[in-house]
Amino acid sequence: MQNNTFSTLFVGQNLIKLLAVDSTNNFLKRMVSNSEPLPEGTVIMAENQYEGRGQLGSKWHAEPGKNLTFSILLHPSFLSLGDQFNLNMTISVAIQKALLGITGAGLTIKWPNDIYFGHKKMGGMLLENIVTGSRIKACIVGIGINVNQEIFEIVLQQRASSIFQILHQHVDLVALLAEVCSHIEAGYLKLKGGNYEGLRNEYLKSLYQFNVKANYRQNGEIIEGKITDVSENGLLSLETSDGLKTYNFKEIEFIQP
Repeated sequence: MQNNTFSTLFVGQNLIKLLAVDSTNNFLKRMVSNSEPLPEGTVIMAENQYEGRGQLGSKWHAEPGKNLTFSILLHPSFLSLGDQFNLNMTISVAIQKALLGITGAGLTIKWPNDIYFGHKKMGGMLLENIVTGSRIKACIVGIGINVNQEIFEIVLQQRASSIFQILHQHVDLVALLAEVCSHIEAGYLKLKGGNYEGLRNEYLKSLYQFNVKANYRQNGEIIEGKITDVSENGLLSLETSDGLKTYNFKEIEFIQP
């Protein structure tokens, strides 16, 4: 266990820093599967994550030493499997709030859990649950945030952004990690206390392209629609010329304006 100056009760109090790892989620899963006695809130932070992953197998690219790539161990056994999207919303809102304190404005949550500045991706997360029966025994929350990266490779330049590109100055990575952990802990404790009221409204209020007509791709076809809701289990509602449609993750693709 590594002592640090995080002003949290448990998230980040056990902070393990790595120089390089395939994926912080994989590393943390290996520790959990080896039955190592890890306290809830353990954070694995890596300077270089060379096989970072996003939702459903997509890759996460991050320049070593410039960005935040980390994973948090949580034990949300108080949540049933049917309520797991509440954890997704809680963490998404917490990260957006933490980063808004730095950027001041312009940040939204792209469904289900990417952080956007304008129309460019600044961060994302991957939740991987370890399930026992109908309860979530453990959840490994992998988070990537573009912080001090000044230039992105050509294929990402139109799709990715960083805090540096907004502020034109570098940010202390550990101080930012502490801020993010503080917001996640506050939201998580609220969720643990059964206080779901207002969570979905807060998530919708922060949602990218909410109530805005935009183009999407579905089964190779371009459709125009307006996001009107996200259900309790995370399905996206899109108002189209053919009526209200609902989509699960990866069933619809956002088209950058």
